[in-house]
Amino acid sequence: MKSSHLLCLISSSFLPLTACSVAPTSYSAPATSIAAPQANFPVLSTTDKRKIGKKIWQNESGGTVSGLTAWNKGEEFPSLGIGHFIWYPKNFRGPYTESFPSFIRYAQQRGAKDIPGWVLKTPVCPWSSRASFNAAKNGAHLTSLRNFLAANVELQTDFILAKSQAALGKMLRAAPANQRELIRQNYAKVATTSNGAYALIDYVNFKGEGINPKERYKGQGWGLLQVLANMRPVAAGQPAAREFAASAKRMLDRRIKNSVPARGENRWREGWHNRCNTYSRPL
Repeated sequence: MKSSHLLCLISSSFLPLTACSVAPTSYSAPATSIAAPQANFPVLSTTDKRKIGKKIWQNESGGTVSGLTAWNKGEEFPSLGIGHFIWYPKNFRGPYTESFPSFIRYAQQRGAKDIPGWVLKTPVCPWSSRASFNAAKNGAHLTSLRNFLAANVELQTDFILAKSQAALGKMLRAAPANQRELIRQNYAKVATTSNGAYALIDYVNFKGEGINPKERYKGQGWGLLQVLANMRPVAAGQPAAREFAASAKRMLDRRIKNSVPARGENRWREGWHNRCNTYSRPL
């Protein structure tokens, strides 16, 4: 869901989020940048944020505690937390933006006191394969990590919200000049409802901003940038949320069509569509 820089922060309730595009040497480095707040993003109530966090958790791992520490078949890294934050093993740098080290920095900056000590001493994933990770799944390390993640769903939701709100500025800088106003307008249209805000938050966590040149098949991306740029003209509010969901499905279908057949990405189509369908329904 994912190795561009993740800078961020977006509302006065959030603390700075450290950038990370390579494996960190420690979790103690200071934040390097703060993104400006997005004025057209709605202020979400605590209730809405909790609903969004639960939806993201449900989307990624069925809302299960066991799913908070997973290593998916066919992938070279584990996916952790309600947002399945990527954590790369030593000497592996994949095409997706790594986010677990950034989340740990964010948790530290927010004052979290229950981060497992071994995580703070281990800046890169200590397991080198899915087999070794699964063999350790019920061990002390992964059990303590699941306990921490299960107890800090709201903190993870805030982190994902920060990523989403930081995404607009990054997308506008990366987009062709003749698309920037369209992207800005579509973002604003979608953001006017709580389920639209959830769509923007979830999709960027799900498939990224769409600005990483490595996240392309046949030169075409599938991230938030591409979804917004390919929306059909609609009114703000629920029509925009429904069109966002439809555009997301079109971009994911395009990704499947462009993918190498050996990857078998068509097997994910139904689940991806079901996830996008949640964007068009009220929270």
